[in-house]
Amino acid sequence: MDEQLKTLDQVKHTLIDLALKFGPRVLVAFAFFVAGIFVSNWVGRLTDGGLKKFHLEPPVRQLLVRVVRIFVIGLFTILAVQNLGIELLPLIAGLGIAGAGVALAMQGVLGNMVAGLTVIFTRPFSVGEYISITGEEGQVESISIFNTVLIHADLSRVVIPNRKIVGEILHNYGRVRQLEVVVTVAYDADLNGALSALSGVLRDSSLTLDDPAPVIAVSMLRPSAIDIAVKPWVSVADYGTAGSEVRKAIVEKFRSQNIANPIPLQEVRLLGNPASDRG
Repeated sequence: MDEQLKTLDQVKHTLIDLALKFGPRVLVAFAFFVAGIFVSNWVGRLTDGGLKKFHLEPPVRQLLVRVVRIFVIGLFTILAVQNLGIELLPLIAGLGIAGAGVALAMQGVLGNMVAGLTVIFTRPFSVGEYISITGEEGQVESISIFNTVLIHADLSRVVIPNRKIVGEILHNYGRVRQLEVVVTVAYDADLNGALSALSGVLRDSSLTLDDPAPVIAVSMLRPSAIDIAVKPWVSVADYGTAGSEVRKAIVEKFRSQNIANPIPLQEVRLLGNPASDRG
């Protein structure tokens, strides 16, 4: 019984000695870490406010703010570790070896991350623009470190890994697209009247843009009709709706002004000798 009491007494004294020796250091280290979190948030807000003046894309701004916050927290963590009396060189060496193993295991993720940084900083497209790449097309909804999200005309979303974007041929339509409508009129129709009517349709439409100016021109002379290309500019969001509206307005305009459309003709030739066929 006496030996057990002595053992407990030794343990108690040992714990008291450790608390007196390392307790203040642990408290100071914890205070450093908590202070680092508050300071990193404060510096992050200052950095975000400063970057907004440069009109950077939101993903770029968010990335830079995160890097600054991580850097500040890292500095305070180093101060906390040094206060505990821990040697940093062996710790850094161990983290380096562990980091190499993690990098090998996450090659795909790191490839996406590097590609995402390339997309964010080179800015081949921006949020809100309409692009076509890797067989997919749509309006850019978001750009992150790992992927880019497109919205189709049917409101479905396409998530493209950034490593599939870098190095591929990309068609960026921008924030406006050119709509193409082909109108056919007969040769005996009033061509100038038809061109004027088409111009009026685009002028009256609320979805077509005045700048850039639309194109209305004769595009082809067919054997029995004249093709007129109507190419107004519309915003990406209105592309599908504008096409239907413009076509409907053209039909109504042509009917009201009696502009004739050609009647499809088909020539049929009978080969052979009719007399011999009757015999």
